[in-house]
Amino acid sequence: SFVFSGGRQGARVMLLLDPPRREEDRAGAPLAGPAALLLERMLAAIGLSAEAPDTGRAVYMAPVLPWRSPGDRAPDPKDLAMMRPFLDRHVELADPEILVVMGSTACAALMKGGGLHRLRGRWGEVLGRPALPIFSPAYLMANPAAKREAWADLLTLKARLETGG
Repeated sequence: SFVFSGGRQGARVMLLLDPPRREEDRAGAPLAGPAALLLERMLAAIGLSAEAPDTGRAVYMAPVLPWRSPGDRAPDPKDLAMMRPFLDRHVELADPEILVVMGSTACAALMKGGGLHRLRGRWGEVLGRPALPIFSPAYLMANPAAKREAWADLLTLKARLETGG
């Protein structure tokens, strides 16, 4: 399936996600199954939701690559590079105040200066917008010890939203 986006258009926050895996591919959604439930709980903890009618409390999301790689392998860097202009335009059209880069593939595709483990929790910039790299829900499910760091990152996001972006 082609997985384009999810959440609320016009949202103040845009999540840029790793490419879809098997569950997302089947559902045709950026996140599905237990990872989607965990993301909902993470967002709710800081007053956000993909379904919020208020764009100030909503999130919009899109994967950095809109299709699943065979066998859920890491995507080919050529595919990521080919899709980058389309992703850039998608962000431009969505026009969020803040970007949240969720996952190692998304971080590698969009941010310079190291991998996700090195960059997470520190604000950077993507396409002239503030961007916060954080762990993906799938990573947190496989590595529960990282939830403490993820919570700190969510609080950083919440504080930025409360101070006006």
